[in-house]
Amino acid sequence: MIAEAIKNNVKQGRYSISFTHTEKLRARKIEARHIEEAVQSGVVIESYPADPRGLSCLMLGYTKDGVPLHIVCGNIEGDEVLIVTAYKPDNSEWEEDWKTRRK
Repeated sequence: MIAEAIKNNVKQGRYSISFTHTEKLRARKIEARHIEEAVQSGVVIESYPADPRGLSCLMLGYTKDGVPLHIVCGNIEGDEVLIVTAYKPDNSEWEEDWKTRRK
């Protein structure tokens, strides 16, 4: 249900990218279209119900080129999703499925 709400809002352009992370996204060469693509194929892999920004989650999705992205989404219950940040998962921190943290 949460993933569908996020996908719907992003598809309709009802999202914003956290101002504090736009420079990080530029440095990582992640464009808004990459985030949009990854969200549409995305699944929620972690939920953060106690996040001070409101209900948040971590999604795993893939761009049209098959690049995996982790996307942290906030304000999930609001009218506009907040993209807190996005990054390519690092295999030193994540298992090969990109969904499981290494211990």
